[in-house]
Amino acid sequence: MTEHAVVIAGGGPTGLMLSAELALAKVDVVVVERRANQELNGSRAKGLSSRTLEMLDQRGVADRFIAAGQKAQVTGFAVTRLDISDFPTRHNYGLGLGQDHIERILAAWVAELKVPVHYGMAVTGFAQDDTGVDVALSGGKSLRAQYLVGCDGGRSLIRKTAGIDFPGWDPTTSNILAEVEMTEKPPMGIHRTAAGTHAFGRREYEIRNGEIIYKDVGPIGVMITEAQVGSTDEPTLRDLSEGLIAACGTDYGVHSPLWISRFTDMSRQAAAYRDRRVLLAGDAAHVHSPIGGLGLNTGVQDAVNLGWKLAQVVKRTSPESLLDTYHAERHPVGARVLRSTMAQVALHRPDERTNAVRDILGELLKMDEVRKRIAAEMSGLGIHYDLGPGHPLLGRRMPDLDLVTADGPLRVFSLLHDARPVLLNLGEPGGGGGITPWRDRVQVVDAEYAGAWELPVLGTVAAPSAVLIRPDGYVAWVGDQTQRGLTDALATWFGPPTVTERTASGQTRRAQMRLAGCKWRECSARGECSVSARRQTPNWRRWWSKCFAVSRLQCFPVIFPIDALFGHSADSGRATMRSMRDRHSAFWALKS
Repeated sequence: MTEHAVVIAGGGPTGLMLSAELALAKVDVVVVERRANQELNGSRAKGLSSRTLEMLDQRGVADRFIAAGQKAQVTGFAVTRLDISDFPTRHNYGLGLGQDHIERILAAWVAELKVPVHYGMAVTGFAQDDTGVDVALSGGKSLRAQYLVGCDGGRSLIRKTAGIDFPGWDPTTSNILAEVEMTEKPPMGIHRTAAGTHAFGRREYEIRNGEIIYKDVGPIGVMITEAQVGSTDEPTLRDLSEGLIAACGTDYGVHSPLWISRFTDMSRQAAAYRDRRVLLAGDAAHVHSPIGGLGLNTGVQDAVNLGWKLAQVVKRTSPESLLDTYHAERHPVGARVLRSTMAQVALHRPDERTNAVRDILGELLKMDEVRKRIAAEMSGLGIHYDLGPGHPLLGRRMPDLDLVTADGPLRVFSLLHDARPVLLNLGEPGGGGGITPWRDRVQVVDAEYAGAWELPVLGTVAAPSAVLIRPDGYVAWVGDQTQRGLTDALATWFGPPTVTERTASGQTRRAQMRLAGCKWRECSARGECSVSARRQTPNWRRWWSKCFAVSRLQCFPVIFPIDALFGHSADSGRATMRSMRDRHSAFWALKS
């Protein structure tokens, strides 16, 4: 059986983005995709949001997508377009780009990162235990992984097999979507009638002064609202023809469909994004109406949130509990997306009462504060993870500032190309001394920035003296001329510190004091801590590693870590610990 650190089920945008994040962290990852290749049958998402473009910019690949797409003010809510050109971001626009192109560019990047993608192969089942997951594949093959991530869509087999509930709301509307040939040319664009919404377009188009101009070549894309909800059969050309006649009075001589599909506004969300060694991302974790273009973008952002956390756990840099923050941060975002799309679907109803509500809401959205708040949510720029009280930057995206360093000018996002955390010191050079035990994992950059610090919606905020930036581009800690709370933030997000010890022969040994899943504050035995008592217990070293927060040095007479990590005897360990206590003031400060 072939073994990998991580197996990803599904090679769509979410799965590809997650595989890239893991590959950047040097994690052994493989993608399993049921399609024979990356070709996409049917139309899906039509573009990338501002925040998703920022995340791709953080990895240094945004230009690849921008070159293939068209910039436009596409952010909107229901039928109201929301201009974000005044937002403080380099990407104050959306990008018109079909999902087929998005997947093609992602797949090329993933290939550059040497990630294997097994096409024409599907996950058929799995079984997880305390150390990993056995993954069954079509054709009788199997894989073994430390973790399995389901990026396999709304009908996710991974979610179902894991037994994760998928509560939500049944559909209230149903639509047929297709690409066809027509003998008569239909009116291009979106149209609303008493029968619902219908639209016509083409793959090839240009955006001129905010208007979509379709080229007069290629098949015609059609979307119609169905009269009935709940059909479980695959839609046919006859269904499409009847729907067109009901909505438009003619079917425009529709024929020769390239593909036909159906979508609804069913809204559901996984009750948990993780079950032990199995995780969910993208549509496997949340499904909703495609209105607003939030689905693909939310999935890609799921992947960027999860990738670095999973990498640190796989590499045993951080305890497994770090994965709990994936659900804690992304589940509320997904819930908000469901709420937003349900509201927009309701506002598309064709009755006069809904028209009245839509008109009033449109007037409200012309007000600057309302526009900015809703546009920030729809573009992803307003996401705020609850990391506790503090500076407004805490838990929000780090702006892509133009910095001045000793090595010349650089952008903040360029520091994140390798998906590594950054301590950006904007005070006195060399002010990152407290980070010494984490320097093997966290970059320290001394820089200057003279401009204003501006955030979407919030506006200008106080300039910090330092910021700790996570690999996903969100701020984990903000300095205010002191380093208060920095070591706690470093340990929380990037694992326990690394200890450096010099042996009698003069050699330097380094080891990270990692104790996955430690719950010291909840341990009833913590008051009985003594090395001699533990030595009477079989497998005392393993017992100790599971029971005491050595990484925080909450337990003072600790001798085990040095003994175990460096291979010393107990007496030598005591001497080493006393020596370390004297010599590593920054390290011992962690006990507070």
